[in-house]
Amino acid sequence: MAKQMFLNLPVKNLDKTVEFFTALGFSFNPDFTDENATCMIVNDGAFVMLLVEEYFRTFTSKSIADAGSTTEAILSFSLESREAVDEMVRKALSSGGTPSQEAQDYGFMYTHSFQDPDGHQWEVFWMDPAGPPKDAAL
Repeated sequence: MAKQMFLNLPVKNLDKTVEFFTALGFSFNPDFTDENATCMIVNDGAFVMLLVEEYFRTFTSKSIADAGSTTEAILSFSLESREAVDEMVRKALSSGGTPSQEAQDYGFMYTHSFQDPDGHQWEVFWMDPAGPPKDAAL
């Protein structure tokens, strides 16, 4: 079983990307940061490696998706409340992010999303620890 997860994302401007995610409250591991990449800490077991596109290309023989016009993935993380979800999206939009989807309220789960400066789609959500009602249609 995996103990840690590292997600690698290409970025056009590393400084601008770090500034954006710092405004959202994320921190970075300086041991894995240079002019080509940085390691954004999500939690003790999840990290996002933000790699300058030219450097990212050294890890794949495929072309890099243009996140501004295509969706290669939807990156999701949970927060402790509905209010925290709305606050995160507000911070993202005021820090240079763009709107993605409207907020969705499923009762037991609340989601909202934004796009970072490179166009990657991020979804933040709150979920009732009790989970969905037994009769809920997902």
